Amino acid sequence: MSILKEFKEFAMRGNVVDLAVGVVIGAAFGKIVTSLVNDLIMPPIGKLTGGVDFNDKYINLDHDKLDAYLKAHQLAPDHVTLAQAKAAGATVIAYGSFLSTILDFVIVAFCIFLVVKLMNRLWKQPPPAAPEPTASEKLLTEIRDLLKAKT
Repeated sequence: MSILKEFKEFAMRGNVVDLAVGVVIGAAFGKIVTSLVNDLIMPPIGKLTGGVDFNDKYINLDHDKLDAYLKAHQLAPDHVTLAQAKAAGATVIAYGSFLSTILDFVIVAFCIFLVVKLMNRLWKQPPPAAPEPTASEKLLTEIRDLLKAKT
């Protein structure tokens, strides 16, 4: 029974709950950033590059399988998509997906940087005010000022 009690204490600690909330929010944030990259950023980049879809860029390492697939499905070899190459069972290096994932990561990292910077700015406390001088310090200050005035 003590193991269950220890587990309950562990699971209900603030840090564990905060971590769980962070993971859930992070997953949702990741979906938002993925949509931002795929739906808002990549289309203009594709338009600037002549309609190139980066997610569909790949290097084919298995020409025989892809050629057989194209012949069997009566497809032209000039515009084979990544999905078709994978359906053919060809070994491919999907560098376009990798580039999109890197862009996705950079945007997420930048957004997290901005959020942390904002949070630090909001949580930054103003420097504490100078403490009020004590009665003896006030008296000593007056004595000093009087002595300076005499000389």
